[in-house]
Amino acid sequence: MKQGIDKRTAAGKLKLGHYSYSRFTMTAAKYQSSKTVRTLYVAFELGWGKWKLAFGTGPADNPRLRAVDGRDRARVLGEIAAAKTKFGLPANAAVVCCYEAGRDGHWLHRFLSAQPGVTCHEVDSSSIEVNRRQRRAKSDRLDAAKLLSMLIRYESGDKNTWRVVHVPSPEAEAQRHLHRELEDWQDQRRQHSNRIKGLLATLGHDVQVDEDFPRQLEGLRDWCDSPAPEELKARLLRQYEGWQFADRMVRELETQRSQTIRAGSEPCQELVRQLLALKGIGAASAWLFVMEVFGWRKIKNRREVGSLAGLTPTPYASGSSSREQGISKAGNRRLRAMALEIAWCWVRYQPNSELTLWFLKRFGSGKRLRKIGIVAVARKLLVALWKYLEHGEIPKGAELVDWRKKQIPGRRQAPMAVARGAG
Repeated sequence: MKQGIDKRTAAGKLKLGHYSYSRFTMTAAKYQSSKTVRTLYVAFELGWGKWKLAFGTGPADNPRLRAVDGRDRARVLGEIAAAKTKFGLPANAAVVCCYEAGRDGHWLHRFLSAQPGVTCHEVDSSSIEVNRRQRRAKSDRLDAAKLLSMLIRYESGDKNTWRVVHVPSPEAEAQRHLHRELEDWQDQRRQHSNRIKGLLATLGHDVQVDEDFPRQLEGLRDWCDSPAPEELKARLLRQYEGWQFADRMVRELETQRSQTIRAGSEPCQELVRQLLALKGIGAASAWLFVMEVFGWRKIKNRREVGSLAGLTPTPYASGSSSREQGISKAGNRRLRAMALEIAWCWVRYQPNSELTLWFLKRFGSGKRLRKIGIVAVARKLLVALWKYLEHGEIPKGAELVDWRKKQIPGRRQAPMAVARGAG
């Protein structure tokens, strides 16, 4: 009996040992196969005339550096194929690329991502770690090699290396052009107007630049009742022609935006109309909020909203030193500027809202405190607008209006409606 038990025990140990050995063999084989399947890492340093490419397969590799002509797509793909051969990788090996977001926009990301087996990261330039020494070596070669090493770190799991840009779809990117072009033409119109006023100030005059400006120019006289010099008149008229053209472009774009808001059927245009239903939100701000962020960006929580606008605080605490450095200003500058402007409108046109009452109670005691507190209002308001669009939560105490009765720039309105102003 005892002998039978011993035999069964020995057989059990043999089976267990065989199972453990087989399992160890399979794990080792899987580990070896995973080691042989390597990835090619590519870092792009983009210039206008030349691009510098850095290739590698791991942190121990010396980077393979190559220069190509800017925007030469065929040469880029050729260099990637040549790098695979150089590092002994198969033709179908995975490729991970990165480059800094900037002037070239998102087309390179879309082009690389469309290639089979290629993953691309567009990196926020301001989030990249740099050497803090006062004097440091810097060149395209060094920058490309540094990007390559940080790409390998990022792919190895160090997600704090940098911040990756969320690339919009081509349709979402195209919807930004209208309000950005409108902003450019408004700036140009303002520049021409300021130049005209500055030139007239040399004669001691302050004239409103409008359609009646040429007639006013003929009747201008200086301090000794002499007409303006002919050379100055010619310069003013040329500036006025530029003002007329910019003003016409502004009116046409505002009309196009107005027609799109009223008759558009896209989901983003429905979001614009939803924002317009809040008192204190106009066509320009509603359009910008939606087209820049809310219309395409998938936001997870309220912290992302503040960081997207660059309205998050940046405390500095080291040892006994502790101070507040202000907002980060690391987000969308258009969104941030409009949020601050709409925060003042919200306080004015939504006096009974919970946000306005909080602002007046905490920051209403002085002019300087109001300027500080309005930044907090802008951040809280953006979060409230996101919740309103995403979950249908109306800001507490906010007043709703019929958006069809609002003044939308570019739409023909009665004189009395223009005089009453937006509400």
